[in-house]
Amino acid sequence: MTTSITPRQDFEIHPRLTDPLLPDLLRPERLLWTPRELAELTSTVATELTTSLRDLLRFDEERRWWARLALTDGVELWLLSWLPGQQTKPHDHGGASGSFTVLQGELGEEYRYPGGPIRRRTHVAGEAIGFGAGRAHQVTGIGTEPAASVHAYSPPLVATREYVTLADVPAEIPSLAPILGA
Repeated sequence: MTTSITPRQDFEIHPRLTDPLLPDLLRPERLLWTPRELAELTSTVATELTTSLRDLLRFDEERRWWARLALTDGVELWLLSWLPGQQTKPHDHGGASGSFTVLQGELGEEYRYPGGPIRRRTHVAGEAIGFGAGRAHQVTGIGTEPAASVHAYSPPLVATREYVTLADVPAEIPSLAPILGA
């Protein structure tokens, strides 16, 4: 697991990511990102910084690997790796909106909105998805090849809430996100 972050101006970027495009993409003046904006961010980062991300990427047979790529007051950006069968626990993002784009491989996702049915999707390399604060999900590396994905959340640094199963998601997911401007 990599957690070293180097401060840059009013935001932080992983020290091994030196592409000049990334600071412009982070838009540090933006305090709250929509699911669509987050999907555009993860898609652009996965597409335009592919070589840098693959140089940073690691796979660990013992557990999933991740590294925070960037942090501003409005968004956090992560790179995650998935060997076949590695998965998250069912969780929500505590009131944060999110997105992920598959950099390589395939990811399976089971997801649920409060009161709704559990649904399943397969996400392939190049595919981006943005989602609102009320979504709970479980993500799994599927297929025979290692997978990797770029994730973004807004507001940043909001705790996730885990569930035993997606069937345990309550009828209303209370926010753990800080109130902006408070």
